Amino acid sequence: MPATTEALDTATATRLRTVLGRLARQLRTTTASTDAGLTPTKISVLLSVDRRGTTRISELAEIEALNPTLLSRTISTLVDAGLLNRVSDAGDRRTAWVQVTDEGHRLAERMRRERTEVVNRGMSTLPAAERRILEQAIPALEELADRLRDGSR
Repeated sequence: MPATTEALDTATATRLRTVLGRLARQLRTTTASTDAGLTPTKISVLLSVDRRGTTRISELAEIEALNPTLLSRTISTLVDAGLLNRVSDAGDRRTAWVQVTDEGHRLAERMRRERTEVVNRGMSTLPAAERRILEQAIPALEELADRLRDGSR
């Protein structure tokens, strides 16, 4: 998609930000995450590690935009819950990695499945023309997410 110098007007950008925030909040909490007693931060960390595989903790701090102290506490809670494992780097004792456990992977998959079901239920209530508009907007929204992520670094 070519870059454009034409920005959205403030009202449109505000509406887009607001609706994306509302959608994110509505999808954040699932039965699975509530049952597991996970906060939004813990959910995000678990899903990131599950998606990425074994991840260096310093890299995870950057990905999640969390300070090391908060991330360390979050990881400790997820390790204590049996959802993540912390692994020391044999070659560099200062480096630590985290990996998802089988139980953590099952929980992550359940949360993703529940979120997808919520979206499917909501989409099924929309008229076909509105569903098509949203489906066609997905590539542009993915590009926007990538650009926002890249711009924040």
